[in-house]
Amino acid sequence: MARLMAIDYGKKRTGLAVTDPLQMIATGLTTVATHDLIPFLKKYLVTEPVETIIIGEPKNLDGNATDATALVTECIRIIKKNFPEIPVVTVDERFTSKMAFQAMIDSGLKKKDRRNKALVDEISATIILQEYLRNKI
Repeated sequence: MARLMAIDYGKKRTGLAVTDPLQMIATGLTTVATHDLIPFLKKYLVTEPVETIIIGEPKNLDGNATDATALVTECIRIIKKNFPEIPVVTVDERFTSKMAFQAMIDSGLKKKDRRNKALVDEISATIILQEYLRNKI
């Protein structure tokens, strides 16, 4: 069975998470500079089969699009162009950054370590993937 991959797309950085091959456990993979996302995916997908890419869709509290929604839409277009054989699914990413920050506090990370935006993005991608798995059941 192939993995699932989640993307927390950002203007500067993009967090990535993947499942195990049995699609049971979501784990943070890494954070890459957004301009390096497609080259990273090309290299990763050579060695690891991915069944579906899940990408967080930014929305306001009322459910409407945010300023970042257009950026994510463009990212989805580019992913589909480069990897047409892999389905891309969007999920609501409201509150994932706040949940990621709270997870860092709950896990006992020091204040200095919680300032690491790359770690927040990776944890956010993991939360997006966990939510997808929970709703898939």
